[in-house]
Amino acid sequence: MPIQKLRKLDSDTGGVTIPKDDLRLEGLLEDGELVEGERVVVRRVDDGEWKVQRISDFPA
Repeated sequence: MPIQKLRKLDSDTGGVTIPKDDLRLEGLLEDGELVEGERVVVRRVDDGEWKVQRISDFPA
């Protein structure tokens, strides 16, 4: 399991990178570049645990 570094994006947010191999498995890369317009929801599910889910997969 690769370990990702938490990064400061601006004064109110932080970010974690998703490896390109994982994005490729989800069909989110075309010719090595991110597919335009994809959206995700990030939810905290427990202490120290978050879930990232594509909106197209998110229940209504």
